[in-house]
Amino acid sequence: MDRNHPSRRRLVAAAVATVAAAPLSGLVHAQAAASGGPLTLVVGWPAGGPSDNVARLAATHMAAALGRTIVIDNKAGAGGNIGTDAVARARPDGNTLLLATVASHGLNSVLYSKLNHDPIKDFASVGLITLSPCVLLVPGSSPFRSVDDLVRAAKAQPGKLNYGSAGVGSTQHLAGASFKQVTNMDVVHIPFKGTALAMTELMAGRVDFILTTGAMPFVRSGKLRPLAVAASQRLPALPEVKTFDELGFKGLHVESWYGLVAPAGTPLVVRQQLNAALNTALQKPEVQQQFVGQGALAVKPASIDEFWRFVVQQMPLAAEQVRISGAKAE
Repeated sequence: MDRNHPSRRRLVAAAVATVAAAPLSGLVHAQAAASGGPLTLVVGWPAGGPSDNVARLAATHMAAALGRTIVIDNKAGAGGNIGTDAVARARPDGNTLLLATVASHGLNSVLYSKLNHDPIKDFASVGLITLSPCVLLVPGSSPFRSVDDLVRAAKAQPGKLNYGSAGVGSTQHLAGASFKQVTNMDVVHIPFKGTALAMTELMAGRVDFILTTGAMPFVRSGKLRPLAVAASQRLPALPEVKTFDELGFKGLHVESWYGLVAPAGTPLVVRQQLNAALNTALQKPEVQQQFVGQGALAVKPASIDEFWRFVVQQMPLAAEQVRISGAKAE
């Protein structure tokens, strides 16, 4: 699917537009439900993976802006649904947030035949954190030094090569399925319980490739080799690595996005305070540099409404990814 469609460009532009965040000073004495004690940020994925890394970076700087401690609670399993369910049932008092992703608020609504929550009705917007395109990676010791090398080998021995993912229906799974469709090659999908385990197996050479985000430390160490970027533009962290478009594999654009949501019913004034703290954190040059260093795109702060419009409008795009993959989960 071509994610560089004009409507997609308008959507992303709206999501990352600069807004005048509500000043923290004006909300200090608001009648907010938040206690001022520790705030829990639920992450529906294991520690050590891309989602967890994004959550911890954002939480560290957001906590400083809020003057509150933010505790990361990894509730992994079921493609992120365990954590998502927990936050949907949490008290709407501003003390519990969810790291929202393309899985929790897009892919899973199509991938799973039944959910215990409604990704739109059961949540309220807080703000956008970052966007991160997938990168095609092979082990540092791999004989494949280009996408053409990989595709030729796969077509020469159908069904022999494999790719890893964080699980059935994960972004890595769907990115791999899109890659298979674009190249018309036969490779085996191996789902793992989280990105961290998939990356371990990849670096050990037991997995041939993966399309994922957040792997820059392994790339810099030489443990992994990047072959292509699944986006319409090159990544600032990998300026020498071409996009699939540049390499002749048109339309292979797969990205993860990360944001914060609260349980439905969380007061607007509380969410404004959280949005302001998040945007204050994101505007720090060192924070932007760290996100870029992780392989993400630098984005400008988004308002509560802009982020929610982005979430709602991207869901059909996520559904198309699932359709292409043919994936289903229970």
